[in-house]
Amino acid sequence: QMYFNAHTNIYMSRGPIVQFKLSDIGEGIMEVTVKEWYVKEGDKVSQFDSICEVQSDKASVTITSRYDGVIKKLYYDVDAIALVGKPLVDIETESKVIQEEDVVETPAMAQEEHTHQEIKGHKTQATPAVRRLAMENNIKLSEVVGTGKDGRILKEDILNFLARQTGAIIPPTLFQEIQTPPPATPQAASVARPVSTPVAVKAPPTTPKPVFTGKDVTEPLKGFHKAMVKTMTAALKIPHFGYCDEVDLSRLVTLRAELKSMAESRGIKLSYMPFFIKAASIGLLHFPILNASVDEGCQNITYKASHNIGLAMDTIQGLLVPNVKNVQLLSVFDIALELNRLQTLGAAGQLGTNELSGGTFTLSNIGSIGGTYAKPVILPPEVAIGALGKIQVLPRFDAVGQVVRAHIMNVSWSADHRIIDGATMCRFSNLWREYLENPATMVLDLK
Repeated sequence: QMYFNAHTNIYMSRGPIVQFKLSDIGEGIMEVTVKEWYVKEGDKVSQFDSICEVQSDKASVTITSRYDGVIKKLYYDVDAIALVGKPLVDIETESKVIQEEDVVETPAMAQEEHTHQEIKGHKTQATPAVRRLAMENNIKLSEVVGTGKDGRILKEDILNFLARQTGAIIPPTLFQEIQTPPPATPQAASVARPVSTPVAVKAPPTTPKPVFTGKDVTEPLKGFHKAMVKTMTAALKIPHFGYCDEVDLSRLVTLRAELKSMAESRGIKLSYMPFFIKAASIGLLHFPILNASVDEGCQNITYKASHNIGLAMDTIQGLLVPNVKNVQLLSVFDIALELNRLQTLGAAGQLGTNELSGGTFTLSNIGSIGGTYAKPVILPPEVAIGALGKIQVLPRFDAVGQVVRAHIMNVSWSADHRIIDGATMCRFSNLWREYLENPATMVLDLK
């Protein structure tokens, strides 16, 4: 069969219609909710163009096309449940193709579209977009440490490497470029976006709210709410040990005020959280059992080498806990940079599997909303979590008995009492508090 292409004034042969199936996206996920379509029937798509956004009970995922062709059929409506292994769309390809396993790409990584390159005797894994970004900045992929699955190099890894090597300040818009879907128009779908062009983060899809008309409304739990049911049910099987203390942050308040303008000159908003996270990481070096996990039968304990410290975040999608990877290797500024990126993605509903998985220890900043105390619930398979209250200016006695203004924050810890005793949790908290009350002492242990 032949059809006429009005744009190029040539005849082209139609290829077969391929059923584009939802591939296994890992984490044991078998079904997802279709949140938004970026194409419609009749749209022309190219490889790597975004087709739709789906949401599992763990993360939002962007589906990208493997083929060049025309969308012939959409199998699901918005908010419908799609099953792994079942077709999402039919694509009429422009040439004969070999039907292979279809591709899913998240905001931070892809599973099948990665290419491999032999460099110095080992394979470096990265998407074509990441390779192009590295080439444009004269960066050898062999010198970049990948933080993605199986060591894959992500776009963030290139940007962070560039910042460390050159001292350049990476504009926040570059981090916002990650997997931003194009508008659902045929023209946008047929043109690949240049990697080097910064784009704004798209507005998150608004979650429909039930309309109350004086009658009871029943709706199924799905997405992140469904995930919370599963996670918290498992968490309640853990015997929680609680411990609370207060921290005098007066010196840290002064230090942050001195560093705030310097951070802003580098394009980063410096909060207290990077200090809280770094102090926790230094403390975990002394108490590695708090950065561990136990198996389901509580027969084996695994001490985690990486400090992937999560931050409980209140987003439009509900409670999410993205984590900062390898905090033990990062400076306070590096942590602030990553927190800014995670908060931008969270506000846009773009947190992906890479950001939300792999956590080893968690802090919940309930004080950002206004809370003073909390009883945090452990996120399995982690074994400890801390909740940070708001900072209050309160009267306290100084070393000579004089009443002074002090910036006081309460912290509430929960630990898995099957493997962590109260004394260990107390000693860790004392060390963490000491680093924050006397931030100069952190200098001795910073790496």
